[in-house]
Amino acid sequence: MSKATSLNMMDPYSDERTKMYFYENRLKTFEGWPFNEDCDCTPENMAKAGFIHTPSENSPDIAMCFFCLKELEGWEPEDDPEKEHKSHSPSCQFINLKKKVEELTVEEFLKLQKERNKFIISKSCKEAGTKFEEAAKLRRVDIIKTAMGEE
Repeated sequence: MSKATSLNMMDPYSDERTKMYFYENRLKTFEGWPFNEDCDCTPENMAKAGFIHTPSENSPDIAMCFFCLKELEGWEPEDDPEKEHKSHSPSCQFINLKKKVEELTVEEFLKLQKERNKFIISKSCKEAGTKFEEAAKLRRVDIIKTAMGEE
């Protein structure tokens, strides 16, 4: 990673960190989305509800809120993305916005971005904790094997 890329990742207001606030950018992520017509969870409705498409090899219908980072999968054609988002992540300030992002004042946007950063930091800490716990379990197994002479 170049120094410039590293600096952009540290800047909470860089284009990369803020572009998903805009509907058109979220909509672009839904290439290959399995629900397109005659259903409630179309790419347009998913993007309006704050979701981006984050498919995996085994789960082509994973969507994540760009703001609160809540991931949902197992979508059904009749699922309403906004209702699902609100029920699974009621504290998400993006889904609860009363106006369009383009209508926010600078102060409102900065407050919103501060809240988004809290979600990002929390998820990062949880992931680091999980990795540490997994590594500790493996190390414990190695220590027990060594203690029992089973190297």
